[in-house]
Amino acid sequence: MTFPKPFYRWRPHPWHGLEVGKDPPRLVQAYIEITPFDVVKYEIDKATGYLRVDRPQRNSSLPPTLYGFIPRTYCGKNIGELAGAAAGGDGDPLDICVISERPINRSEVILSARVIGGLQLIDNEEADDKIVAILETDHMWDNAQDIVDLPNVLIERLRHYFETYKLVPNEPSPAYVASVYGAAQAHKVVEAAMKDYELEFGG
Repeated sequence: MTFPKPFYRWRPHPWHGLEVGKDPPRLVQAYIEITPFDVVKYEIDKATGYLRVDRPQRNSSLPPTLYGFIPRTYCGKNIGELAGAAAGGDGDPLDICVISERPINRSEVILSARVIGGLQLIDNEEADDKIVAILETDHMWDNAQDIVDLPNVLIERLRHYFETYKLVPNEPSPAYVASVYGAAQAHKVVEAAMKDYELEFGG
């Protein structure tokens, strides 16, 4: 049997088998692990590529946006150097928050997103940046080209979520947002994560 090209005869690994995007670092592909409706933390299983239940969320916060990662990225040495307060990258693919006007309630989907900024999150002294992006085909957010184009309350929700989603009663949070940055810096972060992936896994 002859298959058309391109054709994935077998399911590709979401981290290693998908492309970064059609025009990185501006337009990237995102693999979605969590939706704004999830009270359980799901995470990609690095060995199999399937979505694994990590933990039920201890607190009542829900993610403000779709949440996942950019394929073929890695947070290593170059990411750590961009975050002066960090000891290095967290060793995971680069996380991404994708804004969509229409509710998307399914995870394990892929989409194209326009990078407009990010949050420099430091988690246990490691750089764990959260890229902020817009669903490419979203008409409501079509004019948002930089993070300053977003309502302040949305940025506040993102900050609050990531600074509290690992909270344990009577213990300080291991994570804090060191800075919020715009599209130009976000593009540098995506490029650094792409370079880190090449260093870690090859081209």
